[in-house]
Amino acid sequence: MGLLSSILVVANLLCFLFKICYGVDSISPSQPLSDGNIIVSTEGKFVLGFFSPGSSKNRYLGIWYQSIPVQTVVWVANRVSPINDSSGILMINSTGNLNLIHNDSVVWSASTLKEAQSPLLQLLDTGNLVVTDGNSGDYLWQSFDYPSDTILAGMKHGWDLKRRLNRRLIAWKNWDDPSPGNFIFEMTLHNYPEAYLWQGSTIYFRTGPWNGYGFSGSPGLKSNPVFAFEFVYNQDEIYFMYTLKQALLSRALPNQTNSMFQRFTWTEQSWKLYASLPIDRCDTYALCGVYARCLVTDSPVCQCLKGFKPKSEKGWDSMDWSQGCVRSKPLSCEDKSTHGFLTFPGLKLPDTTHSWVNTSMNLKECRAECLNNCSCMAYTNSDIKEGTGCAIWFGDLVDIKQFPAGGQDLYIRMHPSELGMEDGHKKKITVLVVCSVVIASGMLLASYLILRIRKNLKEKMERSRTTGHSSRGKEEDMELPMFDLSTISRATDDFSLNNKLGEGGFGPVYKGVLDGQEIAVKRLSRSSGQGQNEFKNEVILIAKLQHRNLVKLLGCCIEGEEKMLVYEYMPNKSLDFFIFDETKGKAVDWSKRFQIICGIARGLLYLHQDSRLRIVHRDLKASNILLDSEMNPKISDFGMARIFGGDQTEGNTNRVVGTYGYMAPEYAFDGLYSTKSDVFSFGILLMEIVSGKKSRGLYHQDQKGNLIGHAWRLWKEGRPLELMDACLTDSNNLSEVLRCIHVSLLCVQQRADDRPSLSTVLLMLGSESVLPQPKEPGFFIDKGPHDANSSSSKNESSSTNEVTITLLDPR
Repeated sequence: MGLLSSILVVANLLCFLFKICYGVDSISPSQPLSDGNIIVSTEGKFVLGFFSPGSSKNRYLGIWYQSIPVQTVVWVANRVSPINDSSGILMINSTGNLNLIHNDSVVWSASTLKEAQSPLLQLLDTGNLVVTDGNSGDYLWQSFDYPSDTILAGMKHGWDLKRRLNRRLIAWKNWDDPSPGNFIFEMTLHNYPEAYLWQGSTIYFRTGPWNGYGFSGSPGLKSNPVFAFEFVYNQDEIYFMYTLKQALLSRALPNQTNSMFQRFTWTEQSWKLYASLPIDRCDTYALCGVYARCLVTDSPVCQCLKGFKPKSEKGWDSMDWSQGCVRSKPLSCEDKSTHGFLTFPGLKLPDTTHSWVNTSMNLKECRAECLNNCSCMAYTNSDIKEGTGCAIWFGDLVDIKQFPAGGQDLYIRMHPSELGMEDGHKKKITVLVVCSVVIASGMLLASYLILRIRKNLKEKMERSRTTGHSSRGKEEDMELPMFDLSTISRATDDFSLNNKLGEGGFGPVYKGVLDGQEIAVKRLSRSSGQGQNEFKNEVILIAKLQHRNLVKLLGCCIEGEEKMLVYEYMPNKSLDFFIFDETKGKAVDWSKRFQIICGIARGLLYLHQDSRLRIVHRDLKASNILLDSEMNPKISDFGMARIFGGDQTEGNTNRVVGTYGYMAPEYAFDGLYSTKSDVFSFGILLMEIVSGKKSRGLYHQDQKGNLIGHAWRLWKEGRPLELMDACLTDSNNLSEVLRCIHVSLLCVQQRADDRPSLSTVLLMLGSESVLPQPKEPGFFIDKGPHDANSSSSKNESSSTNEVTITLLDPR
């Protein structure tokens, strides 16, 4: 028997006789750790010892949770060198180096950064095994620098660049074998770092780069009431780390068995899945090839970006998107000064292998840098939280995902013809010659007409200025084309009844054609409630707003008693045309409804937070959501909207306007409006989209009441999916439907402070995070047929005591 084996026998005998080694809090050179004994962490949360996983008889040195009944191993020392009996011993020598000994042979070892005078091995309550020099706070070695498959709170995932140390996670081969599998999660060393999930030598999934809020491809990985996340990128380190805001147990790891990266939290007597990656099919790396985006709600999921076409039409038609897309109009470096950029919103940023970052540049400087380099294909802010930094891409753009909600803007280099610019120098010269002649003769006349129109418009606006607007201290510039009455009359065939699209509370809307473009003309009734004040308000507001989910205002007309607004035409009418009709509702399946929900939320978030004005809509409802040819939602009708100042969060009015059934309690009763009153309206709208029922006049079995009351009863009784529209029962995404019902109830809570913001709503809709339980909603009623909340027999508007309410009924 060798010397080390003799030491082991003696150590085991001492532990058995005196029980001095079991449950120690540290080991030193004079006190080795043998199989059967453990080191306990400072507060008893973790232990270090020898174990056999699953049905295996091999022995491994590892760390697992002490405080839970299910053995959950978070770190393994000798993953590739198992011990086949119980004779293993862990020793720390006089300089601090660790050795795992079996049959006089070293099967695993670890060296400290420098020699220690009084080395001590301790297990911290974070799960970190550390070597210290006596009682000094410096770690000469730590297990957190050498993770196996699990990342714990406070552990760095990424690179120590000075030491060239890669803290990556490698999955177990299976539940019985902790040796390294081929599923690896690691941080890349690109100029714009991101994390890859590898399956062997193939990229399986990537997180996207860090954008200030989180990784661009993982919108659910953001700060929340449970977790806080940190990303560090400097010349010494590149790493990601999470911490816990609550007293709970959490771990994350790549799972070889189901090919997922999963985060778990301990709840009662089991580990509960909190989130996982990839989320859906569009997270498959490079599924759509280059210059294509993947949207899981589309069919097919892959589509070429605007300005690009499939490289192989045959392959594309057969659902083989691997070759990706090519430019419809190739770029030429000789004409790079004529190039421009198209904005593609809501994206997971492309693979950053060929990228460059400058954190000190602003977006304007970033654009100039990209435009000046013919190899630069795209740019964006590297930090959208602060609106700073520059990231640019060289070469083809690959692995782009489109998010229904969230995502980031990317600016892609385009041929001038794709930007509406003239194509070719000859055409430019011709245009310049013609323009020079026309401008020379028409400049004076045009200037005179513009000055007259603006002067007349200013005088009209000045006369109709209300107290609320006069407090702004200056006249607003509408910055819109002005059309004369004869032009609009010709475009609508003299406001023909055949062209009438419908009639709202402020007047009829007509379809027309102007310069070859289909338009919708809102003609204000002379007796309508929307006078000069509301008209001016709508013009000023929407003229300053540009978003894909807001209806686009093309111009206006003020002539005599006539006041008209000219909008882009929406061929699919409004949302209420579909969801409240049993037959037409079948044409809008759940994937389209969810896309509409997320689009409305994005548009509303833009109004509340991202536009240059902070705006409360005050009349969000199904009839004010218009649908374009591809069923994309557009928020319309800003006649009742209000602008907030930069620091203003709430307003008050003596004139309550809006639609009964959508108004928040604090607004209907006290005239208080804020972004949270729009959130209430959004919650009602969300319920209507899910259920296919109007918010008011709901009749269910023997009960009469409103949609909120019905939804709340089903929620409390554990039957929320019974709210779902009957034509959606074949949906294969019931969890998404349930999540939308949950979010809608959070939006319609009685107290405004309890309701989430629109940014939080989008995060909730786009992630799998745990949601808080809703409190009792506002307007929770269950009344009889004579209650004031029951439907009227016909459309009606009333204006009493400065309250303007619109009552909605079936068409």
